[in-house]
Amino acid sequence: MATRGPLRRSRSNRMIAGVCGGLGEFFGISPFWFRLAFLIALIPGGVPGILAYVIVWLVAPGE
Repeated sequence: MATRGPLRRSRSNRMIAGVCGGLGEFFGISPFWFRLAFLIALIPGGVPGILAYVIVWLVAPGE
């Protein structure tokens, strides 16, 4: 089983706060998929996507 580092917001791969870049680095996939998921979560009124993004923003420390 591969070990991975702690979840951190990315400084190099960021658009707003580095949340999607950090999630992409943590899970080893492209941050594009997390950006797409947050965008889709914004469709039903915005609250689910914004709330999830802000929670990860507050919980995950920066690099």
